[in-house]
Amino acid sequence: MFNKVLIIGCGLIGSSILRAIKNKKLARNIYIFEKSKKHISLIKKINKKIIFLKKLDHNISDVDLVVLSTPMSSYEKIIPNLNTFLNKKSIITDVGSTKENVYNLKEKKLKKYLTWILSHPISGSEVSGPQHGKKNLFENKWCVIIKDKNKTKLNKVINFWKKIGSNVILMNPNEHDKIFAITSHLPHLIAYNLIKTAQDFQKINKKNVIQFSAGGLRDFSRIAASNEIMWRDVFFNNKKNMISVINMFTKNLNSFKKNIQNLDDKHLRRKLFNSKKVRKQIVQLKQDIAKPDFGRE
Repeated sequence: MFNKVLIIGCGLIGSSILRAIKNKKLARNIYIFEKSKKHISLIKKINKKIIFLKKLDHNISDVDLVVLSTPMSSYEKIIPNLNTFLNKKSIITDVGSTKENVYNLKEKKLKKYLTWILSHPISGSEVSGPQHGKKNLFENKWCVIIKDKNKTKLNKVINFWKKIGSNVILMNPNEHDKIFAITSHLPHLIAYNLIKTAQDFQKINKKNVIQFSAGGLRDFSRIAASNEIMWRDVFFNNKKNMISVINMFTKNLNSFKKNIQNLDDKHLRRKLFNSKKVRKQIVQLKQDIAKPDFGRE
């Protein structure tokens, strides 16, 4: 599909894209730009034919597809190299979890003859690093692609994600960031806050309560183990939508608090019952399986 693909940043997502490209034979040559020596040694075990770049220089001049798979805070530092060395036929895409900030960045900083098609594969894990990458990480997972006026290059990026197994949907940046503020970003923030609260509780009561983690705390702890740099970037870059959904969440939390204080059986049970419907809907949409204990053995 491509002659040369360059992956910049090769952690969990980048190495999974690498594995998927090799598995599907989507590129003749794969270049990697990765600063971590530990990551490089792990990536070398995936395939000996991978070409590692020490710099983003003239060696990237004829690359067909560039995939940015670094924390979003690194994008601005990378753009000058892309501006200097890429040719107008190249396509840039990324895997960032927020899109308005990336769209604005590329409009301001990227040379106008270069094309950046924004992507967000909805896949990943709480673990990070290339040792956790999987060739089928994107199988039957959503990949949101931001609409672009360059239809030819847009279709190439759509086909790329489809070929590595993703279900593709097109959105605009504003729509994307609003949706994922509630479906992804807020749940992660809640997980971090719950674990922080458990730590505070443990400190105040001077007892090791973590050892008695029930299913709820256990599952939240998995989410809260996610990469802190990535999630800092997400929270900051989606600030407006995050504040909005945090306010909404706080309002609902106070409503639950009021129901409990007043022993309001009717309204509390109604909320609990209505919440169960969402789980059923998620299973029906094949976003999870119906097996008890969230599919765990």
